[in-house]
Amino acid sequence: MSAAALEPLDPALYRETVRRALAEDLGWGDATTDALIERGAKAQAVILARAPGVVAGIEVALEAFRQMDPGVWSDVRVPDGERCRPGGVIALLRGSAAGLLTAERTALNLLQRLSGIATLTRAFVDAARGAITVLDTRKTTPTLRVLEKYAVRAGGGRNHRASLDAAILIKDNHLRLAGGVTTALARAGAVQGEVPVEVEIEVQSLSELDEALAAGARAVLLDNMTTADIREAVRRCEGRATTEISGGVTLARMEELAATGATAVSIGALTHSAPALDMSLEIDPA
Repeated sequence: MSAAALEPLDPALYRETVRRALAEDLGWGDATTDALIERGAKAQAVILARAPGVVAGIEVALEAFRQMDPGVWSDVRVPDGERCRPGGVIALLRGSAAGLLTAERTALNLLQRLSGIATLTRAFVDAARGAITVLDTRKTTPTLRVLEKYAVRAGGGRNHRASLDAAILIKDNHLRLAGGVTTALARAGAVQGEVPVEVEIEVQSLSELDEALAAGARAVLLDNMTTADIREAVRRCEGRATTEISGGVTLARMEELAATGATAVSIGALTHSAPALDMSLEIDPA
């Protein structure tokens, strides 16, 4: 993805998150920095990549430094959505030595976490080769969803519903409590008539799929189906409903899943299992 095509996050969406993260790390004060660093000392720093990947969250990381030192200077060399290489400079900073030291861990924690998500997402998007849309899920870290879904976009993926009010997604537990596929879709359809909202239903077998289609489903989530059943489901849905693959999705399966003809594939691992991208901050006296 071109960094120019990635819409930046409004700082208002993460400023408070960064403030709370800094407060969590700071406690009553940075005892080490307070003991060792002279008041008013200046320093320069560089954020380096230690592994190849895709950057996400650089402005979030810089917000941590700005909250500790409003006058900090920064120069971003690798913007969000762009690839970095081992040893590559991601950003340069200059400002209060104490501010840089105190914000270091919070800034890197956020940047490494979000860049890890972007990097894993890009791997799935590359494996899809444009044949299927790569979606995230709501399996995000509590209170960090807006940032983690942004990181998915930085990696070239697309966001599924951001919250429960964004769409009606009927899953297995809903079906058990609502009385089955036909009843659930009828109830969802009644609500949809009052407030326009997308309705999608999860099916776990071809027989459930047939019942959903007969009840008028226009979007189906194919949960933990074999590749052969996915292909058959796509055939049955053609011209009638969109198809989303979910469950058991790995990089090794992406090529075969992309070839099924399904509309999209949702992958919880993008946010719940992405390893942090290795980065470091090196500081020297200014």
